[in-house]
Amino acid sequence: MALLLLVVPFSQIPLDAYTPALPQMVEALQSGPAVIQNTVTVYMLGMSLALVPAGILADARGRRPVLLAGMALLVAMSFACAAAPNAPLMLVFRLAQGLGGAACMVISYAIAADVFRGARLTAVSGLLGAAWGLAPVIAPAIGGLLVEVMSWRMIFVLIGVLAALAMAAVAIALPETLAAGRRTPVSLAATGQIIAATLRHRAFLCFTLVFTVMASAQLVFGVVAPFLYQQALGFSPAAYGLAAFLLGGATLAGELGCTGLAERVPARRLAFGALAVYGAGTALLLAAGLLHGADVVSLSLGGALVLAACGVLCPMMYGMTLGLFTRNIGLIGGLTCAICYLGVSAAMATAAVLPDDTQTPVAGLYVVLGLAAGLLLHGGLPKTARPPGPDSGQREAGPPPLNNPIKIVP
Repeated sequence: MALLLLVVPFSQIPLDAYTPALPQMVEALQSGPAVIQNTVTVYMLGMSLALVPAGILADARGRRPVLLAGMALLVAMSFACAAAPNAPLMLVFRLAQGLGGAACMVISYAIAADVFRGARLTAVSGLLGAAWGLAPVIAPAIGGLLVEVMSWRMIFVLIGVLAALAMAAVAIALPETLAAGRRTPVSLAATGQIIAATLRHRAFLCFTLVFTVMASAQLVFGVVAPFLYQQALGFSPAAYGLAAFLLGGATLAGELGCTGLAERVPARRLAFGALAVYGAGTALLLAAGLLHGADVVSLSLGGALVLAACGVLCPMMYGMTLGLFTRNIGLIGGLTCAICYLGVSAAMATAAVLPDDTQTPVAGLYVVLGLAAGLLLHGGLPKTARPPGPDSGQREAGPPPLNNPIKIVP
């Protein structure tokens, strides 16, 4: 667990650490705001493309070697981003960096699912989500300070150095959790059958799509907020970094809440309680935006409520999705994340063309995402549920687990 908590943030750190520098990168790379915002989008696209292949390889070759290969690519591309001379090359390097970052996420959760089951897996997913959530808490604050005293390029250098240290720890201490007898040879035909069967699983689709829309809401805020705070409200990069630090604390609180409540509160009550918090934050953002435009109090408080709710629902949905299955977890986890990040990439591309002088457009997007999440939770969660006991996590997740992923259990 200690190693997983160290590794999983490196799927997210490259997304958040440099966001305070986005306005400065526009000038340094002689490009437009939409292009520079899309350096975030292409990282997400790279993750989306790599998640399923990484999961397949991890099921076939073991978790450890695939994780090390992904981390090595992440390190190399971090240093390449630091040296990028122009925006087109930066986009290429960010895409490749996302390929490496995918392994840090999908394989960390696959290792957790190798070891834990049921409601305990959901709780552990919340803990991993909290470690993942430390990135939006700490990374923008550090990035904002580096922009103030050095250069945005030093942010990518720091990412590369820290990722190299984490990779060394993995190489020295991480055990292999997938026994040779449980590995699945790479087969395009078998993979296609498993994916087709999984996509027919109603609970899988509902939980994965809730994960998608809530992750979209969370990450869209990360690319819109720097422009709202710095350009519309006049914050300096360091001041925005502090604001992002405080807002990231809301995400972290939600993820820790998921860890603490997953084994005590019925899934339906926990999920819809989090969605109610999301709705309150969205309503505040929308009402204040329509009345005042960009407003620091409503932007911060409404954003904190939205991010706290996302912090609960994202790891909860991911853990419950993995809890539906007992084999090919690398592939299933990769498929879940690929669907999520493709959806997030579309949401980020939409956010990049929204007006960035008021919070109203992003609030409108949040309304659409929240309505979608509510419908999906209603369709995927059991209508009644007892408080989960030690072995009830998979009952809470909906249908029984798939002992053979190619066959759907009624």
